[in-house]
Formats: sequence, structure tokens, C-alpha cells
Amino acid sequence: MDLLKLSLSLFCVLTFTTIPSSLAQHAPHDFVNAHNAARAQVGVGPVHWDERVANFARQYANQRINDCQLVHSGGPYGENIAGSTGHGLSGTDAVRLWVDEKQFYNHTANSCAPGKVCGHYTQVVWRNSVRIGCAKVRCRNGGTFITCNYDPPGNFAGQRPY
Repeated sequence: MDLLKLSLSLFCVLTFTTIPSSLAQHAPHDFVNAHNAARAQVGVGPVHWDERVANFARQYANQRINDCQLVHSGGPYGENIAGSTGHGLSGTDAVRLWVDEKQFYNHTANSCAPGKVCGHYTQVVWRNSVRIGCAKVRCRNGGTFITCNYDPPGNFAGQRPY
């Protein structure tokens, strides 16, 4: 009987560890942890999940479900968006894409390298943005759309993120 319990336990562990990471990395704590890791690298305090902001993100993501177009909502929050043509993009992948722009941000000049984009990164680490809400949808065209919204918003001209 003990061997049967051990076999069943091992089967359950193996089954759950083979779930693709793209399906497992878009829970609120995944988004928060990915943001906070980047923020800690530059000495910025953590963000926290906010259901009000998350509801906005979900509503907007659902508006993009038919086309997956990378169009900003124009809403009251700061916003980063990401997409892919397949379903493989996870929430943590999206945050990593935004944080990868760090290499193009010059803190001394408070600007992006010429011809480069870094505003997604600066929104992730914007010190005054302390509440986030994010959402991921699988679009009808086979793609993925991910949005994170930030309250209060960041990326104000002439201000430094940290």
C-alpha cells in the first residue's frame, strides 16, 4: 500500500511539473514578483496587486480578444502591453520583455539611447507607481495579448523613474 501511495504521489508531482510555463506564469503573484525583482535592482519599493486596476486591465484585454492589436487603452493608468502570434507568451515573459529595455535607459541623462525604446522599462520601475493589475487573453486569431496597468501612472516628462 505504501508503494502505491508513493507511486501516486510521484505521478501527481510529475504531472503538475510538466504544465507548460506559458500557462503557469500569469497569475497575479507572477506579475508582481517579476515587477518587484526589477524594482529591487534599482532600489525602488515594491508594487502590490490591486483588483480595481486589474479589473480595468481585464476589461481592456477582453476588448483586444478579437484582433490582438497592440493598441493602448488610453485609460487613466500607466500601461505596458505585449503580444505574440502564438499562445506561448506568459505574463513573466511580457515583464521580461519590458525590463530588457533597461539596457537602453541612461539614468544620468534620463533618456533612451538614440533610436531605442525604454519607456516600458521605466514604467515597470517608476517609483510612484505602487499598484498594478495585469491581464492576459488568448485572442481569436491565435495570438496572445497581455497588459499591465500602473497606478499612479508613470513616465512623466522631466521626471526620473527612480
